[in-house]
Amino acid sequence: MAEVLLFHHSLGLTDGFAAFAGELRRAGHTVHLPDLYEGRTFDDLEAGVAYAQEVGFDVLTERGEKAAEGLPEGLVYAGFSLGVVPAQKLAQTRTGALGALLFSACVPVSTFGPAWPDGVPVQVHGMDADPYFVEDGDLAAARELVADAGDRELFLYPGSSHLFAERGAESYVPEATGACVERVLEFLGGLKA
Repeated sequence: MAEVLLFHHSLGLTDGFAAFAGELRRAGHTVHLPDLYEGRTFDDLEAGVAYAQEVGFDVLTERGEKAAEGLPEGLVYAGFSLGVVPAQKLAQTRTGALGALLFSACVPVSTFGPAWPDGVPVQVHGMDADPYFVEDGDLAAARELVADAGDRELFLYPGSSHLFAERGAESYVPEATGACVERVLEFLGGLKA
């Protein structure tokens, strides 16, 4: 079974986010959920983003890196939206990464190094009409990341919801979430430590 360090989105460590982690735990995986917001949660995406900007994205990324301290090297780094930044940085820079799962976001690989590390498989999941994912350059970065790499995959789901896997929220899309969870579990089950 895999050990996953899963970073939350701009709403914080919400019940909907924890429900997604629960799906992975029910399949036997160990999932760590660090709280980058130190107890704060938001119901509104814009309010959460405003808080992230107030704290500072560098500070949030540093908190993500600190969350990895004391954990084994052989982790899968995962993140939703805002949480993709520390997840992707750790997957690219921390020794021994087993894989990465990036949901609703992807930053250019050059942000954290010259190339994606060999032998670190990745899945990127997003909605094909999500304005944050498509118009802010994340989809382009994801396509570049997976180009010509057999162990890197991009999955696009029909719709415009940004936090499509956030159970209990208006943005929740059950069909896309079900397909996403199935693919993630297959990915985790196929990893070799």
